[in-house]
Amino acid sequence: MRVLLLEDDLALARGLIQSLESHQYVVDHFDSIQLGLNATDQEHYDLVLLDLGLTDGDGFDFLSRYRQHHLDPVLILTARDTVTDKIQGLDLGADDYLAKPFDVSELHARMRALLRRSAGRANNVLVHGELELDSEARQVKVKGVHINLSRKEFNLVEVMLSNPGKVFSRSHLEQSLYNWDEDIESNALEVHIHNLRKKLGSSYIKTVRGVGYMMPKMD
Repeated sequence: MRVLLLEDDLALARGLIQSLESHQYVVDHFDSIQLGLNATDQEHYDLVLLDLGLTDGDGFDFLSRYRQHHLDPVLILTARDTVTDKIQGLDLGADDYLAKPFDVSELHARMRALLRRSAGRANNVLVHGELELDSEARQVKVKGVHINLSRKEFNLVEVMLSNPGKVFSRSHLEQSLYNWDEDIESNALEVHIHNLRKKLGSSYIKTVRGVGYMMPKMD
């Protein structure tokens, strides 16, 4: 899952990035409204973490402009915790509101809840035949056996398993794996797919030539 973090406190942002990446999220961080909007015009994000005090204005401005084109969940993180601020944020389209300071474990739980709701899921576990993915534990099992996956491999499985039968383009999958600071080698996606087929079994990921990859629906 790819997350956009808009936060002007660099120390806090670094701590959040470290925590999010340890939970397999791909994170892009910016400290201004304009940089955030530029990023959302070019990339797809599964969730936005939004501070209200940004370097070039109020986060509510970003939120109102973001909601004109995007439906993905937004979680506000801010020290401004008055009822008026919360109402304004929710009315502008925020999905949740977490006041600073907060416990990181609560942040992760709220993120999981928003992502579940966005995907129409009731819990953190996705089951597909003998394949099982736990988004809270960040684990994948096949026939009950834990499979050791890299962060990028896990993200690929999570994206495709979120919608079996849907063909995901190469660019969509790459966006779920890499942030703005990472260079993408031309065959990197193919290498990850090859490794996943070796670890999970060849039947779980199908190549749709000229289009992308998919996880076939189970009969």
